Amino acid sequence: GYRIPVNAPGTARFYQPLTRSSEQSAVFELEPDPVPHDDHTLLLLGDIQTQNATETGWFLSQSVPDLRGTAASLGDEHVFGISCGDILFDNLEFYPDYERGVQGVGIPFFQVVGNHDLDMDSPTDRGSVETFGRHFGPGHYSFNRGAVHYVVLDDVFWYGSGYLGYLDADTLRWLEQDLARVEPGSPVIVATHIPVIGSQHLRLGEESPSLRLAITNREALYRLLEPFEAHILTGHTHECEHVFEHGTHEHVTGAVCGAWWSGPICHDGTPNGYCVYTIRGEQVSWRYKATGHEPDHQMRLHRTGTDPATPGELLANIWNWDPEWTVRWFADGQPHGEMERRRGLDPLSVELHSGPDLPARRDWVEPVPVDHLFRAALTGEERHVAVEATDRFGRVYSGEWRR
Repeated sequence: GYRIPVNAPGTARFYQPLTRSSEQSAVFELEPDPVPHDDHTLLLLGDIQTQNATETGWFLSQSVPDLRGTAASLGDEHVFGISCGDILFDNLEFYPDYERGVQGVGIPFFQVVGNHDLDMDSPTDRGSVETFGRHFGPGHYSFNRGAVHYVVLDDVFWYGSGYLGYLDADTLRWLEQDLARVEPGSPVIVATHIPVIGSQHLRLGEESPSLRLAITNREALYRLLEPFEAHILTGHTHECEHVFEHGTHEHVTGAVCGAWWSGPICHDGTPNGYCVYTIRGEQVSWRYKATGHEPDHQMRLHRTGTDPATPGELLANIWNWDPEWTVRWFADGQPHGEMERRRGLDPLSVELHSGPDLPARRDWVEPVPVDHLFRAALTGEERHVAVEATDRFGRVYSGEWRR
C-alpha cells in the first residue's frame, strides 16, 4: 500500500488540478508504506457546518481536540478521516479555518461536498463546486485501503436556485466503470452527503421523502452496489439512524455541530459527535463518539415523568441503535427483560428545541420523532433502574437512574 498524500493542512491530495490546455500530463508520486493497511480506522464527520467565527471557534476548541484525542488513543498508524459534507454553512470563506482544524487533528482527511458547501450564485451544478474543488479536488473519486474499496460521491444536484438529491449520468457512468475493477463480494464503503433513503419521512407520517432528503434516482446506485458488501455513510439530517435497503447498510451519522451549533445535541437527541469505523481485513465495526464524553457514552436516560404523554415510564435514547442490538433493564437489581422500542421525541430535545423561541441561536430547529427510544414501565416504587445495551459486536453499554 501507499501513504495518503496530503496538502499542507492535511487534506488528501489524490488529484492534480487541470487547466484548459489541450494536452497536460499529471505526475502522481506515491510513497510506499511498509506497514499493511488491512487494519485501519476511519473517523467520519457529519455536518460540521460552521457559519461564522464563533462557530468556527467552537469547532476548533471542542471538536478538534476530541478528534485528536480519539486518533491518538487508537494506537493505529493508519487512521484517516472523511468529512461527509456540509463542512460549512454557506460562507465559503471559512474553508481555510476548516483546513486549520484538519491540521489540528493531525490525520489525513478526505472531503465530501454538501448542499451548504456550494457556490450558490452558479446557475449550474458543475459551476457550484468550483470553490470546493479548488480546496479539495473533485466531487467523486475512489481509493483503496487494505481490503476495502472507498467511494466518495457528490449527490447534491444544484439547479441554479436550489438542490435535490441526485446522481447525474456522468457520476453513475464513472461509478459503474470504477466498480467493474472491484472483486464481487468485497467490502465497499460509499460516502455521500444526502442520505440514499432515510426514514425521517416515515417518522413524520409522510409517504415519500423530500427531494432534498434522499437520492431521487437511488435505484441506479443500489443496482451498482448489489454485488458488494456495501456500507453507505451519509449525514445531512443531523440525526442518527441505520437503514437497510437492497442489501446495503446505510449509516446516517449524527452531526459534529449537533442542532446547528445551538447546543449539545442534534434534534433527535444524539450528542454532537462523529463515528469511528474500525476495519480489520474485510470486517467493519463502528461506534458513535460523543464530543466531550468517554467512548462508552452510548445512551441517555430520562427519568419517569419527563414525557407528559407517558408519565409512568423511563426512557432511554440509544442513538446508534440498530436491529442487532438488545436493550435490557433492571429495577433494584432485578432483571425485567428487554425494553420496548417506541417512536417519539427525545425529552432533552423537547426541552432545548421545542417552540418558536427555542433554541435561541436557531429558533427554527424543532425536535424530530425518532425510532431509537426505549421504554420501561415503572410502578413508582423503584429506587434504582439500570439499562444495559449490547450492540451487534457484543459490546455492552450501561446507564442508570436513581430516585
